[in-house]
Amino acid sequence: MDIFNIILAFLLFAVIGAVVGFLLAIASKVFEIKTDERIEAVKEALPGVNCGGCGYAGCEALAEAIVSGEAKANACVAGGTATAAAVSDIMGVETESAIRLRAQVMCSGTNEYSKKKYIYAGAQDCLSAVRMGGGDKLCPNGCIGKGSCVFACQFDAIKVEDGVAVVDYELCTGCGACVAACPKYIIKLIPFDSAHWVGCMSVDKGAQTRKYCDVGCISCRLCEKNCPSGAIKVTDFVAAIDYSKCIACDKCVEVCPRKIIWSGKTQSRDLTIKLNDKAV
Repeated sequence: MDIFNIILAFLLFAVIGAVVGFLLAIASKVFEIKTDERIEAVKEALPGVNCGGCGYAGCEALAEAIVSGEAKANACVAGGTATAAAVSDIMGVETESAIRLRAQVMCSGTNEYSKKKYIYAGAQDCLSAVRMGGGDKLCPNGCIGKGSCVFACQFDAIKVEDGVAVVDYELCTGCGACVAACPKYIIKLIPFDSAHWVGCMSVDKGAQTRKYCDVGCISCRLCEKNCPSGAIKVTDFVAAIDYSKCIACDKCVEVCPRKIIWSGKTQSRDLTIKLNDKAV
C-alpha cells in the first residue's frame, strides 16, 4: 500500500511538473520581448571602444539608440565615415558623412613661457594638482600638464610636451574623452580641417595675463580688426575663431603680436623659433 501511494504521488508530481512546464513555455512565447537583430549588427559595425564620444554609455547603448531612431547612423565620432557608411547600410538609410572633429589644447604656455607659483611634487594627475591651488602655473586657465587627458585617451592621441598637452591629429578620433577629463576646460573639439586655432584661453585683462605668461592673449584685438571675414572675435579678453566663417587667409596669424594663433596643420611646440620676433 505504501509503495502504491509513493508511486501515485510520484506520478502526480510528474504530471503537475509537466503541466507547469507546458504553461511556462506558452507564457515565455506570449510574453517574449523580441530583440531587433539589427542591434547586434550595428554593434558589430561600431569600433567597440566604448569611448562615450557619441553621448551614450557605450557602443551597445548607441546601437540600441540608432535602431530605435533615437540616434543617427553617423553618431559614432570615433568610427568616422567608414563606420557611418556601414551602419547606414544596416539601417537601410542614406549615408550621412560623419563630421570629423579633432581635440585641440587651447594653451601655448609651455614651461619656458608660463610662470609658476610653486613647485608641485604630488601625483602626476591634473585632478590632484588642481586641488593644490589650481595647479602650479600662475595662469588660472593654463594647461596643468600632468596628463589626465593622456590617461583618458584610448587612442594614444595626446601626450604632454614641455608642460602642455599636445594632440596627434591623425590618431585623434574626436571622441571628446580628453575634453571631459580636463579640469581646466581648455581642450576643445574643433573641425578636423580647421586652418587656425588660438593657443590661449586666459580671460583676464592683458596686463594681468602678462604676469602669468609670456605668450598669453592680451586681447589687443588686432586679429579681430584685421580679419576680412569676421571669423575671429575677442570676448572676455580672449580671442576665439568661428570656424564656419574662417577663410584661412592667415591674416590673424600675421598680425598677432604674441604669436599664439597657430596653423591648424601643426601643434608644434617649437615656440623658441616662433617667438624670436615677439614684440610684446
